[in-house]
Amino acid sequence: MQRRAFSLSAASVAAVATLGSALLPAAAQAQARAFKDGTDYLTLEKPALTEAPAGQVEVVEFFWYSCPHCNSFEPQFDAWAKKVPKDVSVRRVPVAFRPDFEPQQRLYYVLEGLNKVNELHKKAFYAIHVEKQALNTAEEVAAWAEKQGINKAKFIEMYNSFSVSTKVRKATQLQDAYKVDGVPALGVGGRYFTSGSLAQSMERALQVADYLIGQSRGKAK
Repeated sequence: MQRRAFSLSAASVAAVATLGSALLPAAAQAQARAFKDGTDYLTLEKPALTEAPAGQVEVVEFFWYSCPHCNSFEPQFDAWAKKVPKDVSVRRVPVAFRPDFEPQQRLYYVLEGLNKVNELHKKAFYAIHVEKQALNTAEEVAAWAEKQGINKAKFIEMYNSFSVSTKVRKATQLQDAYKVDGVPALGVGGRYFTSGSLAQSMERALQVADYLIGQSRGKAK
């Protein structure tokens, strides 16, 4: 979901799905050649900070739990992230376009701090988009976490902790460094940015990300 609205391109998905397996390599090569700076992706004027180890290319997924496009993209991104090469480091960063986004930012970082992302990240999307829970306030996210088996006092303590506050601040700084104007979106190597609106669909944005990973190799510090 963007600050200015955009929709995923179902036509792009359908077109790729109809390609025969024999045509895929040639199509992929032609598409890679067609990726253009300023059209399919943007190059940052000033590189953004990365947290990837030396020699690794960092890919950041910017998301918001209440975003329907992020909810739709999550399974696809999760599958892609599990198949990236060993020299690629993937992490998620929750955005805050407004102050009322912050409870969900903090929710994600509490889950991360408790090593509960694998277990509960998808359930947070499900709670909002299927069960229609708001999860827009500290009280709502704490109550939801308690229902997932997390000690409420422990959750609240970490929610308000210095470490989570620091991660929230850094997340917003990174969002600004990449000039994120909508989600889901992808940052690559601290240098490149792509999204559904730029790449025409999030499926194609992942293809652009693959291309940009290649462009970033050897530049990672």
